Amino acid sequence: MNRAERQKLVAERFHYPQDVAIDKPFNWQQMWRLLGYLRPYVRNLLPLSCLAVMTATAVRLVLPIFIGVYMFDRAISERNEALFAKLIALIAGLYILLYIANMMRIRWMNMLGQNVIYDLRRHLFSHVQTLSHRFFDQRSAGSILVRIMNDTTSLQDLFTNGVVNLLTDVLLLVGIVTILFSLNVPLTLAVMVILPLMFFISTNLRKRIRASWQRVRIKQSKLNSHLNESLQGMKVTQSFIQETENSVYFRGVNEENFSTWKEAVKKNAMFSPFVDMTMAFGTAILIWYGAVLIERGDCTIGEFVSFSFYLGMFWEPISRLGQVYNQILMGMASSERIFEFLDERPLVSEAEDAVHLPAMRGRIDFEQVEFSYDGNRKALDGVSLTIQPGETVALVGHTGSGKTTIANLIARFYDATGGIVKVDGYPIRKISLSSLRSQVSIVLQETFIFSGTIMENIRFGRPEASDDDVVAAAKAVGAHEWIRKLPRGYETEVEERGSVLSVGERQLLSFARTLLADPKILILDEATASIDTETELVIQRALKTLLSGRTAIIIAHRLSTIRDADHIIVLDHGRIVEQGAHEELMRRRGAYYELVKAQFQAFGAQ
Repeated sequence: MNRAERQKLVAERFHYPQDVAIDKPFNWQQMWRLLGYLRPYVRNLLPLSCLAVMTATAVRLVLPIFIGVYMFDRAISERNEALFAKLIALIAGLYILLYIANMMRIRWMNMLGQNVIYDLRRHLFSHVQTLSHRFFDQRSAGSILVRIMNDTTSLQDLFTNGVVNLLTDVLLLVGIVTILFSLNVPLTLAVMVILPLMFFISTNLRKRIRASWQRVRIKQSKLNSHLNESLQGMKVTQSFIQETENSVYFRGVNEENFSTWKEAVKKNAMFSPFVDMTMAFGTAILIWYGAVLIERGDCTIGEFVSFSFYLGMFWEPISRLGQVYNQILMGMASSERIFEFLDERPLVSEAEDAVHLPAMRGRIDFEQVEFSYDGNRKALDGVSLTIQPGETVALVGHTGSGKTTIANLIARFYDATGGIVKVDGYPIRKISLSSLRSQVSIVLQETFIFSGTIMENIRFGRPEASDDDVVAAAKAVGAHEWIRKLPRGYETEVEERGSVLSVGERQLLSFARTLLADPKILILDEATASIDTETELVIQRALKTLLSGRTAIIIAHRLSTIRDADHIIVLDHGRIVEQGAHEELMRRRGAYYELVKAQFQAFGAQ
């Protein structure tokens, strides 16, 4: 098997949701939308930057006049030493002013660019946090990371250099062309005869350059997705000895990223040589035709010198405009991907007349609720149930029976596709998301621990809580003793995902965090599935504290954890097939009895 065949085989084993090229025509409306992020700075940094730009541009435009026309045609040709000395002093002063203006321009534009990128990244991250779970189901974390970090960073040059260079170069070109025509019309027309060819070539390159940068962003997204997943799943990779296959796939993705980048850079680099070639032709025409005009007496030496200065200045902004245009193309490729996220609307949105519930009682009603994740197979099919305030209800059933879907609808991570979900008698869509989710907590099987201290992790759900409140929550769930024995107690730093803690310790930390948040509705989704029997006894004691006085929904495969539930609901293929208390269901010898019997046979006595 050759290298290409092996990479293809390995690629089939690694599959990530892929970004696609956004095929939109280049339009200034999108650019104006991007430039809208400059609006907060129109009274400070932007006018200061523009002032510095205009000052530097004005100085550059007048310098050749003093050097050519005044210095050569008046001071030197007329041997006027006093005028010569004044011009030397004036030109030196203008260069000092140009230096100061450029220094302030760079400073203010860098500040402006950094502020704009900060605002854009903050806006994008805040918006992403409002999107529904389906958005994250369809995209990898690496793909989202690329847009928040790489795509916004790629706009940095556009705002710090591109915008100011565009303004500077446009002003320079307008000023230079005006002065050139005022100096000598025939010579100006002669040297500019090459410009239509340059315009034609640059126009043809435009679409190909933009498409190339879009492909670069897509490959970067794929590369980041694989890196993110590989790092998170490194233990699995090593335990199955798949390092070689992982490296083969990474090599292929990295090569794709490298090749698309080379292609984009190659097309990017095509513009400058065309400008240089145009400049060479223009200079040749200037020397030849300028000599002819001087010989005829239609052009003075001073005019020719000034014209040479201006022509050199003319090609510089032309060349830079090509670079700025490439920056704009790169920025457009990134901004289109950013705005695609910003234009994404959450599927779960808050109603304009949403009710704020400051304190819930915790009653939950499902009335003929239906739900489908993909629009085809129903995860819930006509489910009706009522959970009373303070009641503990267990949801049991085989994998895919709809247990977690019920939890997702209660927390309103998704909206039902049929029927009505109510909380305290209000349709859940009529309750504000903040008042709902602030009083609903979910404890998952895989507890997520953030990088930071134990204290910060427990306080996550209630940032204003005091240290004493945190300690009290930890004591209530039985976590205080092992936390106290850590090297720095509650100030002990835990790494991402809490890998230095055991499964039971992470779960107790999650219970303490939930208890401190004090929700009215608590959902335990397989919260005790990954712990040993000894740790489960500690967890069960913590659960009694955690469940006290709250409406609780417990999702569990280990049926021994739900014997004391007030009500047990058995689900099968999205339907309720049985419900009642443990003893009652056991006497019926129905679906619940069969589940208990199957577990008894598989694992021994419950």
